[in-house]
This record gives sequence, structure tokens and C-alpha cells, in this order.
Amino acid sequence: MQVGMIGLGRMGAGMVRRLLQAGHGCVVHDRESGAMGALKQEGAASAASLAELVGRLKPPRILWLMLPAAAVEETLAALESLVTAGDILIDGGNSHHRDDLARAARLGPKGIHYVDVGVSGGVWGLKEGYCLMIGGEERVVRHLDPLFRSLSPGRGQVPRTPGRRDTGTAEQGYLHCGPAGAGHFVKMVHNGIEYGIMQAYAEGLNLLRHAGAGLESHTVDAETAPLARPGEYRYAFALDEIAELWRRGSVIRSWLLDLGAHALLEDPGLESSADRVSDSGEGRWVLQAAIDTAVPVPVLSAALYARFASRGEDGFSNRLLSALRREFGGHAAGHE
Repeated sequence: MQVGMIGLGRMGAGMVRRLLQAGHGCVVHDRESGAMGALKQEGAASAASLAELVGRLKPPRILWLMLPAAAVEETLAALESLVTAGDILIDGGNSHHRDDLARAARLGPKGIHYVDVGVSGGVWGLKEGYCLMIGGEERVVRHLDPLFRSLSPGRGQVPRTPGRRDTGTAEQGYLHCGPAGAGHFVKMVHNGIEYGIMQAYAEGLNLLRHAGAGLESHTVDAETAPLARPGEYRYAFALDEIAELWRRGSVIRSWLLDLGAHALLEDPGLESSADRVSDSGEGRWVLQAAIDTAVPVPVLSAALYARFASRGEDGFSNRLLSALRREFGGHAAGHE
């Protein structure tokens, strides 16, 4: 099949390469000419503008956007005046499912098909394949199956779930989850779970890192709770070794743990990593959906709030707590 790819960042470029390797024709567009040049050398055609991109695709056209959520609407608006009835626009970024519903409703009467695809796999997707969570019209999704099959991991070495008999596409690593917005809704929840798992590993390994507190000297004053039973906390754990241990036979093994073990092996103290953790939006949307549907998600919410705290967003509240302790008890509240 022929596809036009807009956005050649870490995910988009890898997806183009995987499609090229599977024999698909790709025309690419990106604001950075260097990104296009590299892929052109590998067999893709390039287009300097959206108009040129659309012109180089054979109708009915397939245009796949791999852009930050904030850039999708502007790009779709520009494409609307260039595409024709029967063309397919795919948003593979992390858009809100609410936006998908509005776009599908807007484009449908013009005969333009809109498909939302939540893509997971990161920089490893080129080698391992991408997990694709798809929303849109069933007929259109079926037409795009060759692209999804080429991008996905396939069954590989993952054993079939005991008792599972059907041969649906989920086993191949891609799934039509439902109508417009369904793909991004599933991806939104996927990312919320990702936040929670990562936070659990981070907190657990941090506790192991502090398990030698009994070996350290501690301030003795009215402002510091003493360490109870310091003799019980005299361990010096090698975190890289423990992470490696957990990868093998443990019930908490996972690909995220694999990545954590590699990071700790390369940099045991994580000195090269910032202690500021970003969030790209999906974690917030998960909480809003949970509120709207009255579903408790305490782990997912705590993981998101931990990211806010890492960026110093709790600084004022901490200062207020310190000030209140000074006001009612005369406790020290100045800067150390």
C-alpha cells in the first residue's frame, strides 16, 4: 500500500522504516528537512509541503499523522482543503478521544474517513513492532489491515493465552477497538497504567536504596523523627542486580523492568537522569474519564500527582505546611 506519513520524530520515522521494510510505498513530510533526507535515502519519497504530499499520493489516499496532540488540529484543518472524498486521515498521536469524535463527525459528511490509532512501542517499535489500538469505521479499518499488520509485532514468541481459541488480530499486536475515539481511549488508559507501573517500580527501588539508613548518622533534634530500630536497616543493596534478578521468574517481571534494569546497569545512581518527570496529557485525561464514569483509580491518580510533585508544583503547599508548624508550635520553618 501507499501511505503519506506526516511527522518523522522518534515514532514516525521508525514506523516509516518498518513499512518500507515490508514493501509499502511511503511519502514523508516533516518540518525538518534532515529527517526527510535520511528516509529518502532508505527508499521513501519526500514532500516539502502538505500540498505536495497529497499530490504525490494516489487516490484514495492514506495520510497518517504522527504529531504531538497540540499540532494535530491545525494539520488536519490544512489537509481538509487538499484531500477528497474517499481519502483516509489517520491520527496516530496521543489525541483526546473527545477530539476524535468531533473530527469524525466533521469529516464524515465530506466523505473523508477518520481513523484514530493509539501507538505503543516507543523507540523499540522499529525492531519489535508497534502495538496498535484502532478506532474508526470497520470497513475502513479492514482496508488498512495490510499497514497495521506490517507495523505490529505479530505473534512472535509470545505464547497463546491458555484457553484462547479465536485467531483475532489482538494476538498479532493490533486491534480494532471500536468506532471513532475508541483507539485513543484505550491508549489513554494504557498510558495511565504505564504511569502506575513505572511509579511502583520507582518507589520500590527507592525504598531498597534507603534500606541502609541504619548505617548512617542522623540528626538528633526536636524537628526530626528518629529512626526506629536502626539495626534493622543496615543493607547495601545493588539495585542493578536486584532489577536483573526480578527479570527472571519474578511475578513483577515486565518490559518496563527490563528497561529499568538496563538503565541501572548503565548508571547505577541514575546521575545522568533528571529528577523532574513530565506528563504528556493522557494521565490527566484518564483521571477525568474516571471522574466522569465514577470509577476509582487511586493508583493512577497518585502516579500522576507524583509527577507534578517532581516538578516542584508542591513547593508552595510544603512551605505553607512548614509555616503552619511554625505558627502553632514554634517549629523551625526557615531555609536550610
